[in-house]
Amino acid sequence: MSEDIKVEQSSGNVFKDLGFSDSEAERALVKADLALEIYNIIEAQKLTQAKAGKILGIDPSDISRLKKGDFNRFSVERLFTLLNRFSRNIEIRITLAEDSEGHQRVVAI
Repeated sequence: MSEDIKVEQSSGNVFKDLGFSDSEAERALVKADLALEIYNIIEAQKLTQAKAGKILGIDPSDISRLKKGDFNRFSVERLFTLLNRFSRNIEIRITLAEDSEGHQRVVAI
C-alpha cells in the first residue's frame, strides 16, 4: 500500500511554520534558543531540577517548564538573567539587515 505523503519545506523557523506571525515566530525562536542553551548547561553539569533551581534562584517546576519547551513564563530578559547565573556572558550585536526588515537570532559559542 502506497500513500502519497505531502512534504513541505520548512521556513527555518518552526514557529512560523506553525502559523505564528513573523514577529511572534522570531521572538519565540529566540526564547527557545536561549532556553535550549540553559537546558544544555543543566545536562552538561548533570544537575537535578532542584540543584539547577537553587543555582538559578527559581522554582524547580520552572526548570521542568523550560525542559518541556513551555517558555510562556520567561521573557528574553529573564532567560538572559538565568544564563548570567550560570556564569555566561551575553553579547548583543547589531548589524545592518540584508533585507528591508531586521531579524533577531541567538548564536551560542
